[in-house]
Amino acid sequence: MDVQLHKLLPDNTHFIQQIAAWYHNEWKIPVEKTVQNLETITASSDEIQVVLLINEVPVATGGVYHHVGLLDRVPRLNIHPHWLALVYTLPEHRNKGLGAKLCRYLEDYYRDQQAAALHLFTDTAEKLYTRLGWEVMERLETGGRNLAVMQKAL
Repeated sequence: MDVQLHKLLPDNTHFIQQIAAWYHNEWKIPVEKTVQNLETITASSDEIQVVLLINEVPVATGGVYHHVGLLDRVPRLNIHPHWLALVYTLPEHRNKGLGAKLCRYLEDYYRDQQAAALHLFTDTAEKLYTRLGWEVMERLETGGRNLAVMQKAL
């Protein structure tokens, strides 16, 4: 099994379309919104989207962004510049360590960029992130969801 992590570039339109379809199916994020966001992110020098490939087939993705939806609802969290978000693995490839591999890649990437820490929020994967060394900073209820806001020092 050949596993590769690939940093998306603006001309990776096939991957961008695939990720947009995944995000729509999983979280009902409009395809057009994801495409527009990924075009902006992939052109940025300080944000990143990564796709994990197995035998050259995309099976997982995630990114680190300056803005995530939580910041609109809790503006005081805007002091944190790097947010790990939208980590997704195809259902048939879950529980195989691929999401963890993708997260470690992003952590290493930002450590190399001299970032002090990464942040995230989750209501479904706290156990995964705790296993990966993330710590809960606070718990919030917003939009009917109980969220753990987590941090990992780099």
